[in-house]
Amino acid sequence: MPNAVAPADTAALVAEIEALGEKLKEAKGSINRRFIGQGQVVDLVLASMLCGGHALLVGLPGLGKTRLVDTLSTVMGLKGNRVQFTPDLMPADILGSEVLDVAEDGRRAFRFIEGPIFCQLLMADEINRASPRTQSALLQAMQEREVTIAGKHRPLGRPFHVLATQNPIEQEGTYPLPEAQLDRFLVQVDVAYPDRDTEHDILLATTGAEEPEVHEVFTADELIAAQAVLRRMPVGEQVVSAILDLVRACRPGEPEGAALAGQLSWGPGPRAAQALMLMVRARALLDGRLAPSVADVAALAQPVLIHRMSLSFAARARGESLAGLINATVTRSLGLEAAA
Repeated sequence: MPNAVAPADTAALVAEIEALGEKLKEAKGSINRRFIGQGQVVDLVLASMLCGGHALLVGLPGLGKTRLVDTLSTVMGLKGNRVQFTPDLMPADILGSEVLDVAEDGRRAFRFIEGPIFCQLLMADEINRASPRTQSALLQAMQEREVTIAGKHRPLGRPFHVLATQNPIEQEGTYPLPEAQLDRFLVQVDVAYPDRDTEHDILLATTGAEEPEVHEVFTADELIAAQAVLRRMPVGEQVVSAILDLVRACRPGEPEGAALAGQLSWGPGPRAAQALMLMVRARALLDGRLAPSVADVAALAQPVLIHRMSLSFAARARGESLAGLINATVTRSLGLEAAA
């Protein structure tokens, strides 16, 4: 079994996982008091943070994406900043810049002023509205957790997470994210309209005299410790094989991906398999289980893979969708139905 735990350490690891599960249950309850009726969205974003990754939230304005990020900042005990991405935003507006200071005695020296990226939870609001030059300012930060400014490497907060939002409808004046940046997001989370009962609860909760309160459940150090526990969770060989089968079946040109020939321009790389390996553990942890199953792989296929694939021109012309191709591939390669 990959990542197997020595017998002497098994009981201790089980105790750590169970304690962390209870803490996560409390965190989810606190978040759901303010972000009502979107438990699946909360689970995916919370799971991405447990994995130490970033999440791309795709949904129409007014569905609570900003509210969710603000709530997560409080509950997880992280220093959060928000950047509204616009076409005139420059890299220095995110990273910071050096300014020339003149002392009273006339001496001059450069002083670095930190930008909003120097935090632990960065909300990149409508990330695709900024130019490619500005979007690229996040590439090093998202991968290496540091930025290079004026030849000097400057570490970011620990932990460091980017939660970016994107409007899927209003595309005028936007710049699609490059594939290299999309691949740095652990998951893409689609935020849909609430159902009638949920919207009823939202109305009552957000138009009264008092707002639902949330409290800090984790600290930054506790979140880092939780991320370490997650990476020690055992994963069965059957689950590892399912991850490899699924990812390789979504790649055009691979023998396993023969069924998708002509339907994809490109498919997921090794980061997709790494993301699934981490996310199935996080899903099990959030469900109070000690180890993930193949069903977790099927449930997480769409949020992990959809932004790492591209339909061919012919497939788009036929009206096919990435979600449909992923669901069909999950059924074919794993023998299971993908989560909606």
